[in-house]
Amino acid sequence: MVEPSYLAAVRRSYDTVCADYARLVKSPAELDPLSRSMFGAFAELVRVADLGPVADLGCGPGRVTAYLASLGSAAFGVDLSPKMIESARRAYPDLRFAVGSMTALESADDELGGILSYFVVHHTPPEWLPVVFAEFRRVLAPGGWLMLGDYVGDDEHVRPTSAYGGHPVSYESYFPPADRIVDLLGQAGLVVTARLECEPGDGVKRRNAVFLAHKPGSADGVELPE
Repeated sequence: MVEPSYLAAVRRSYDTVCADYARLVKSPAELDPLSRSMFGAFAELVRVADLGPVADLGCGPGRVTAYLASLGSAAFGVDLSPKMIESARRAYPDLRFAVGSMTALESADDELGGILSYFVVHHTPPEWLPVVFAEFRRVLAPGGWLMLGDYVGDDEHVRPTSAYGGHPVSYESYFPPADRIVDLLGQAGLVVTARLECEPGDGVKRRNAVFLAHKPGSADGVELPE
């Protein structure tokens, strides 16, 4: 598969902002209670299902991967940016990190017990979302779980020129409605079990949502932990 053209801008931009991104972005332990609860639910679901490792896609400098590992998940990280992967490997030498793209994952069919995609897919043009979500389904084991968190909106499309300390960037961001994300996940063959939508506030400038979904299989009928 030929690499989509938008990935070059994303890779270049995150290589550029790598150091300041790690300095400015909160770790999962610093997030609000609701956000932490979704991480906890996801980690418990994949741990109980015990279907394989968990891929943190768009892992950045590795802090979220390490947080999942602290919750008992056999987590590894994948990121488009080589600089981010270098940073993650230095910070967490006991964990596995690799350069890769969500449009063409290195994992085999049905290999993963879980996927985390946390504030990553908003850089994906709408026409590529079905490809990304189909990859999620392909690599998840039957009964495997997905946690997808990202900004949502009314189809806004922005082209920032700088980010994370004022560094120049060339990526674009897209904010589809939450209901469309649910529909696209369903079309890819993933069943959304729960979602948490949050309004702007506490330093967050845009609406965001976190979705828990699973690939049909042994997880059918599993209830979320209380």
